[in-house]
Amino acid sequence: MSAYRFCRTDDIGLLVDALNRCWAPYFPEEPPATAASFKRSIRDLQVWCSSCMVAFSGSDPIGVLIGAKRPSGTLVHKIAVHPDHRRQGHGRHLLASLGSKLAILGPPRIVAEIPETLAPACELFSASGYVQEALLTDYVSEGLALSERDNVARVEGLVIPVTVDDLAANGLLGQVDGQVCWNRSVETIMARKDDIAGLAVASDERIEAYVLYVQRGVDPPAFAPSRERELRRDLAGALAEAGETEIVSLRSFIDDGGARLKQLLSQLRARGMETVRFPKVHPAEISKEWMEALGFSPAGGHLLYAAKARSA
Repeated sequence: MSAYRFCRTDDIGLLVDALNRCWAPYFPEEPPATAASFKRSIRDLQVWCSSCMVAFSGSDPIGVLIGAKRPSGTLVHKIAVHPDHRRQGHGRHLLASLGSKLAILGPPRIVAEIPETLAPACELFSASGYVQEALLTDYVSEGLALSERDNVARVEGLVIPVTVDDLAANGLLGQVDGQVCWNRSVETIMARKDDIAGLAVASDERIEAYVLYVQRGVDPPAFAPSRERELRRDLAGALAEAGETEIVSLRSFIDDGGARLKQLLSQLRARGMETVRFPKVHPAEISKEWMEALGFSPAGGHLLYAAKARSA
């Protein structure tokens, strides 16, 4: 007999166990879930335990849904059924239960960002009434392709270090397009601000363009003391020469044909950042043509599914 229940804040251990039993078999390259990593998802993505569910067979978790909630909507961050219990309706029941709860409590919008290569997951959401809204494209730029190919022209203004707090103080984060993936929303950027570095082109009067980025593989633990965060951030900069750089936000406020953005990206490469990735770019955020002009090539994508919560 199967059973399902929503979780509470004291169920983090249960959710971690369910992820390692149900999610990990499909993604063996990922590190196991831990209480610390789950708490980090609470901080960074606003995962709510009350929006998470576990399916049981007896006392064993056989399915898990991890939900993150903001006023704008709920994200189905992860959903998985143990390989031995697939094709028994557990995934659809988890999604339907979440929809019924949100139909009463809100917010009504539910979204999911599914790798386009995961056909069974795409089928699950389509069969559960979700509609594909957009393709979020993952872009990558290898080596010094941009600076070598385009001979980047310098523009007027200084290239300066910039922090998330600097941009917020100048009212620039609020100008981020609303059509961005969950991981690069303003809420996530603010939550991760101690991990994020940035560069900007600035005139005497204002910031005219900026890039925010992180170094992959150097994640300070959630709720770490500020000094430890500073040390980890220094380490991230030191590893930039050998690692990958992930762009968090890329914005220009000047109509210059992309010259300022190209200059900022060339600065990243000049600092030894060989591989630069920009994941889950919504077509309304930056067009494919613009990304190619900036030296990026498509490297996979995620399908954005959405539904309105309704009672089962």
